[in-house]
Amino acid sequence: MATSRPRAAGSKRHSPPKATRLARELAGGGAKAKVTPLDAFQLARKKWLAGERIDIGALAKELGVGRATLFRWVGSRELLIGEIIWSIQVPFMEKARAEVKERGAKGAAYVAGVSERLMEGIRSFAPLRRFIENDPEYALRVLTSKSSTVQSRNVDLVRENLMDQVERGHLTPPLPIDTLAYVIVRIGEAFVYADVISGREPAIDQAAAAILVLLGGKPR
Repeated sequence: MATSRPRAAGSKRHSPPKATRLARELAGGGAKAKVTPLDAFQLARKKWLAGERIDIGALAKELGVGRATLFRWVGSRELLIGEIIWSIQVPFMEKARAEVKERGAKGAAYVAGVSERLMEGIRSFAPLRRFIENDPEYALRVLTSKSSTVQSRNVDLVRENLMDQVERGHLTPPLPIDTLAYVIVRIGEAFVYADVISGREPAIDQAAAAILVLLGGKPR
């Protein structure tokens, strides 16, 4: 997991949702119990990957805990599914960074390239496609709403990519880093989930081109 970097001076941080007990235990904290939030997460993740609907009541019953207890652990059904999607997305990001770095891309090309490969990996992942197809509006809320764990963490990852290139002297940001990170994520969402948002075909290549231009790069 990437480490956090200092926030750019004068910029406004995008506020993430309050951390749930599940989020804290996934990060390595929290006391162990007979049945833990991590057990709930693993069971829910298995069901989601298999295409099953996540039902908090049924999940609590299967785990042998109260429904209220499970809600205290995970926060909500949306936050639980967000954690599942995030656990899948992190390896995609690590792979995207490695591949783009191997190509020798720098600055705007690096940030746009990583974003493009991440979007391609996520969009082509069959369980996520099925999740979106089954309930587009709900999926969009989980993936892109202001209270979304997925969106706020995506902003953090993009911020890290930007800061890395700025610190290496490969990029001069045209806007505050936090603003750029948020805008880049929103560009990605608008193009990748275009079929849900506006009925248009998803266009990952156009999203990457827009990010490249935003950062001062030359279109391919």
